Amino acid sequence: MRRRISLTMVAMVVGALLLAGAGTLGLTALDSVHQTQAELVVEARQLADGIEQELSTGRHHDSLAVLRSTLGVLKAPLELQDEAVLAVRTVRGVFSLYYPLAPAQKVALPGGLSLSQVETAQLIFAQPVSGHRGRLAWAAKLLDQPVPVGDGKDANLVVVLAREAPAGVGSAGVWFALASAVTVFVALLASLRLGRRIARPLSETEVVTGRIAAGDLEARVPVPDQEGRELVSLANSVNRMAASLARAQGAQRQFLMSVSHDLRTPLTSIRGFAEALSDGTTDDVGYAAGIIVSEARRLERLVADLLDLAKLEAGAFGLHCTTVDLGAVVAQAAQAFEPAASALGLRIELSVPQPGEVLCEADPDRLGQVVGNVVENALKYAASRVSVTSSATGGTPTLAVEDDGPGIPPADLDRVFKRLFQSTSAASRKLGSGLGLAIVDELVRAMGGHVRAESPIGPNGGTRMTIELRPAPA
Repeated sequence: MRRRISLTMVAMVVGALLLAGAGTLGLTALDSVHQTQAELVVEARQLADGIEQELSTGRHHDSLAVLRSTLGVLKAPLELQDEAVLAVRTVRGVFSLYYPLAPAQKVALPGGLSLSQVETAQLIFAQPVSGHRGRLAWAAKLLDQPVPVGDGKDANLVVVLAREAPAGVGSAGVWFALASAVTVFVALLASLRLGRRIARPLSETEVVTGRIAAGDLEARVPVPDQEGRELVSLANSVNRMAASLARAQGAQRQFLMSVSHDLRTPLTSIRGFAEALSDGTTDDVGYAAGIIVSEARRLERLVADLLDLAKLEAGAFGLHCTTVDLGAVVAQAAQAFEPAASALGLRIELSVPQPGEVLCEADPDRLGQVVGNVVENALKYAASRVSVTSSATGGTPTLAVEDDGPGIPPADLDRVFKRLFQSTSAASRKLGSGLGLAIVDELVRAMGGHVRAESPIGPNGGTRMTIELRPAPA
């Protein structure tokens, strides 16, 4: 990884330098052409002004000879690539006819220029005209004063100068190459350092994740102090994942231990009384048979709850939601626990609306199971009574089950819906499988509702389980 990071960074720097160099060379060449073009304009103007001043003295009668000799003298010092002198006459009031000074010659302009490029309104009005073809720059200037030409007539003269713009960047290219080499070297050093800083935490993370995958959930990634925010976030994420897996493993281990205990206790009773019946060591056969039946039912309830919870978590649990009378389902489920409550010395206080007054959308069988589990959990901790109320709070069908037990510590409120959770702060009666609230949470959420626990609800404690369901569609 370090090598790939280093090579990638160096390649990016080299590519950027090449792109910058190509752009610089192109812009430099274009600027050189424009600068040469501007110089030629100045030189053409100065040449035209000088010729006109020389001719105005009256010492020269052959203006063409003066212009030729001047161009011959200045061609080398001005580094002219080519030059031309043309004559222009007024035809019907318009300057439009160009021809060479010698009638036998053809019109030839420097660098393959055409007359249409030189013959412009700007030139006719005594303004310099300039342009370029590639690296060849040119400029043209019209002399204001007409002069006699070979056919005995006067004409205005146009002087055209052309020079090739200098190529290359000169000594700047050497400095650019030197600066590029230094830049690439510095980029190489920086990429090696950065590659080590990035690759080292990633390598450590790879090692730690391998240990976690092998079962070592205590492995942790060292959190870098001076690295980038992303690497620190990655290390913290892996550590949080390992801690979460460790907690999940601990919870699973505790769950298996609890299930094993809950299975072993009734099995021990069943085996003991069955052996007593088999050996004939008990006189009360009916009592022993009753214990066996009771413990067998307890085992059946635990296994059924485990299967229901597994189906819910796997998403393989079927629900048939329809419009349900919440009060009727609550009353039926709560009244089924009145014999058990009486046997425990408790009373169930039921408050439900009139039939058809509170309707919800739910699976009637699973809703009855939810009510039964919540009421059964309240009977485990109640001191004297359990209150069951159903209503439509703010248009939302709501079920509230309260008990007057010792309550739930605030630290345990978030865990009451976990599998086999039992509060250690209060003794509970031996009812249910310990999976009731976990099944309630899964079923209520599957039906689009919400369940929450509140405790304490009074000065002496107490717990309230509130279930909110979806209202029935109109």
